[in-house]
Amino acid sequence: MEMTFAYFILHALLLLQFSLRSNAREIIEKHVENDYTHSGNLKEDHYGPHGLDPALSVFFRFGDLYLGKKMPICFAAYDNLNPIHLLSQDEANSIPFSSSKLPYLLEFFSIPKNSPQAKAMETTLNQCEYRPAKGEVKFCANSLESMMDMTLGVLGKVKPKVLTTKIFSSNHTFFQNYTFVKKPSEIYASKMVACHTMAYPYKVYYCHGHKGHTNRMFKIDLHGENGERVDAIAVCHMDTSMWNSNHIALRVLGVQPGSSPVCHFLPADNLAWIPSA
Repeated sequence: MEMTFAYFILHALLLLQFSLRSNAREIIEKHVENDYTHSGNLKEDHYGPHGLDPALSVFFRFGDLYLGKKMPICFAAYDNLNPIHLLSQDEANSIPFSSSKLPYLLEFFSIPKNSPQAKAMETTLNQCEYRPAKGEVKFCANSLESMMDMTLGVLGKVKPKVLTTKIFSSNHTFFQNYTFVKKPSEIYASKMVACHTMAYPYKVYYCHGHKGHTNRMFKIDLHGENGERVDAIAVCHMDTSMWNSNHIALRVLGVQPGSSPVCHFLPADNLAWIPSA
């Protein structure tokens, strides 16, 4: 199997060697408040003094996919100056990745036991250990090799292609109104694996796909009110009938499981893998 193409893509995440013990607490702090889509629950503290937390403004309805649509969207910028990298397989193998080893890991990374960062690590480990739902394929990747091996295990013997949201701005605004300046373009793929970054001292991706793939993917050209341009990737979940009624996306959109598709934008540091052909 030809692997050069895929390894070239992810080697961009490994340009600098990451020091495991440095800034672990600060790294997790960047994720503690941002990763709502995996918790499945909408809590009261997700509402600010002016309504819903802007970080939840990534969900939208399938009927919103049209030229000229305007909506407020939150795009957290990827930190190019202080990137967090995937480990090599040897590095990943040298560190336990299990909720049963959490006390050791907290000591290893010098993180206080009852801190928000410790709770975020525990949540990530538990999320990675949950059994997949019926028809779902999921895994957590904490190394370059595991990312590729498990992704190809879902896609099959194909040359993979990775898609990401790209923000073109030297003065990025976290939250603003955007306009769909072109008709959304559907990206056709027989299989898809979406990978989301998780709160952890080093890069960990929570990846998932579904057997009998029913999701649809779109490329959307956005222009912000400050002139910023974003080439966004969005995924629409066409069948939500098996979702928990308290799932955050359903609560934000005010719909019930199975009543309508749910769409969301991918953050800039998330990945979507599809067959290249």
